[in-house]
Amino acid sequence: MKMTSKLKLFLACTAAMTALPAQAQTAADNGLAIAKKMIAFRSVRGPGNQTPQLAAYLKATLVAGGFAAQDVTVTPVDDTAYLIATWRGSDPALKPIVFSGHIDVVEAKPADWQRDPFTAVVENGYLYGRGATDMKLDAALAIATLLDMKKAGYTPKRGIVLALSGDEETVMKTSSLIADQLKNAEMALNIDGGGGLYAEDGKAEYFTIGAAEKTYADFQMSVTNPGGHSSAPRKVNAINQLSAALVRIGNYRFTPQLSPITKGYFEGVAPRQTPAIGAAMRAFAANPKDQAAIETLAANPGYVGQIGTTCVTTMISGGHALNALPQRATANINCRIFPGVKPASVMAELAKVAADPGVTFSDVTEGSNPTDASPLRADLTGAVKTAMGAIRPGVPVFPSMSAGASDSMWYRSVGVPSYGVSPTFIKQSDDFSHGLNERTPIDNIPLAITYYRSLMTSLTK
Repeated sequence: MKMTSKLKLFLACTAAMTALPAQAQTAADNGLAIAKKMIAFRSVRGPGNQTPQLAAYLKATLVAGGFAAQDVTVTPVDDTAYLIATWRGSDPALKPIVFSGHIDVVEAKPADWQRDPFTAVVENGYLYGRGATDMKLDAALAIATLLDMKKAGYTPKRGIVLALSGDEETVMKTSSLIADQLKNAEMALNIDGGGGLYAEDGKAEYFTIGAAEKTYADFQMSVTNPGGHSSAPRKVNAINQLSAALVRIGNYRFTPQLSPITKGYFEGVAPRQTPAIGAAMRAFAANPKDQAAIETLAANPGYVGQIGTTCVTTMISGGHALNALPQRATANINCRIFPGVKPASVMAELAKVAADPGVTFSDVTEGSNPTDASPLRADLTGAVKTAMGAIRPGVPVFPSMSAGASDSMWYRSVGVPSYGVSPTFIKQSDDFSHGLNERTPIDNIPLAITYYRSLMTSLTK
């Protein structure tokens, strides 16, 4: 009988899990068990939020594994909670390393899923459940690694802090509170960022270190008008006026930008693209003013956000009655701003492009904090490459910039460099984080334990 791709994946995962030394096998089993229990908690903002109960479970797990009870704190905030666990280093003069993540998840309605999103299931080589990818599995594996290192008698010279926020998927209030408490840290390693890509045939393609995030911003455009009866139209119409400004903005492109992070990303990804895209990436990395390269990359939804600031209209509203001239028209412009660029300057540029003093702009952004990119430190990149080389030899490692926001934003805002370093590899076709039937290949589990142990040791020994 011909072996199916699913069966091949299942057998590979099983082999990976059973070929480990006894201690590593125990850590991998423990990590999967913790992940399953974490998924069972409905840690979703709103009525019935079980994030506090999940944090309490993790505290009990850490204490049972050797952490002193006073070194693991769970702090309630509104309907959620956050956890900070401290493993004190032998040299108190050294700043600690923070391993950062979150334990809340995006809402998941059981009626829409093929399986109950809050019941973990391992099937055909995948772990299914809300948080399997974002990011309960990664948190569980980091915890299992810390417990395994404690059991083995490891003593860090530099302290290790595990910080798990409770509302990263929504308002990030706990994220901000945690970063403020840990602003004396040497660096934050965000296990909710970075990561690797599997090709569709299951081959590991590359791994990225998340060293920057674009800034999220919402700007409201407004036009007001006295209005009047629709049977007596006037030359100036609030909806028409706003629409004309929106067309000008829609046709506008911000000046493309290149940073050491995006340059490294394009150079690393280029060999794995189609000839046209690969050539455009190389050309842009060499000269960010190359117009042909800009046009090619800007036409690709996957890469247009990597070449600079982008702004798009996401919502419009106007008028108050079917038979009246509009008294007010508004639109929301959503921007993803290149690191180092201030939102105020982007809003000013949009106003200039709109070219109409009757259109007013206001910043209505919530839960965002503009930050610069983190420096590509040799100690961090070296430790990641060593750890990745131990589990996936030959897989290229290079930096990346995220278009989305994470807890890293808050660490960077208080002066702590933060890096996405999750060892999880996934196919593009398997990425259902925030969506239905979220799943992650379990062949990541034993490899992640080895990776985390290497990374934690390298940076704290």
